[in-house]
Amino acid sequence: MAWILFTFLAAFMQAWRNALQSKLSGDVSVAGVTLSRFIVASPLAALYLYGLYQYQPTTTPSFNTAFWGYIVGASVMQILATGLMVKLFKMNNYAIGAGLAKSEALVAAILGVLFFGSALTFLGWLGVFLGGIAVLLLSGITSVKQFDGKTALLGLACGSCFALTSLWVREASLNSGLIFPHSAAWVLLFVIAFQSVILLTYLLFKEPHTIKKLWQFKGITSAISFFSCVGSIGWFSAMSLQHVAYVKTLGQIEVFFTMLIAVLWLKQPLKKQDSLGLVLIAIAAILVMLP
Repeated sequence: MAWILFTFLAAFMQAWRNALQSKLSGDVSVAGVTLSRFIVASPLAALYLYGLYQYQPTTTPSFNTAFWGYIVGASVMQILATGLMVKLFKMNNYAIGAGLAKSEALVAAILGVLFFGSALTFLGWLGVFLGGIAVLLLSGITSVKQFDGKTALLGLACGSCFALTSLWVREASLNSGLIFPHSAAWVLLFVIAFQSVILLTYLLFKEPHTIKKLWQFKGITSAISFFSCVGSIGWFSAMSLQHVAYVKTLGQIEVFFTMLIAVLWLKQPLKKQDSLGLVLIAIAAILVMLP
């Protein structure tokens, strides 16, 4: 059941990363905020991988073509997903932006079964669907009249990109031919390094001033990278051990942390339907943890 502990770690770290990115998005462009989660994370990921080999030496990796294809696909999708999430932050409040992106779990379940050979139990499907309902409640959508089509579509696109990222990360880890957790650590290092190169190249040519902005906010940028790296260690490790849909459904406990941060740190009020949404997330988490 190690995947459960890794998921709890990932959810806690991601809640803080999203909160800090929400703060930074008021001063830095979408591309800059997206880069903030990767820019310091690469050396941290390399240090983590080095530590694993010191603790448990294993064979030298030899990666196949499929592995590299999954790495590139996951890297690009996560950049797009992060950019869309930052746009959500700018369109609506922090809690709604994070909540809408949580459609990832349901999308991952559907895509996983259709294209990646995932096999979910009845209780697992029930948990995933309850989690999806909870996401709608926590996103502030209680009736069709309140439905914000543009924000909802953006949230669904964001969740879909995150879902593909997660599914390809799992496939890359399974195709690495390495033992766990080394397999997940290699995937993490390559994904973060590739993303950093893509975004740095883009900003150097298109938004050189944004790099200076990130330097001006180097404290919060470094914090975002740290929380992102540790959170990714949790996500990548959990997804190497368990179906993505289960991991992401349990990962919706991040909403508990998000609500606390939104109220205590960002000073944002909660809505009446939040209590029901949180109860549904708790039930969904229990269902996907059942054997």
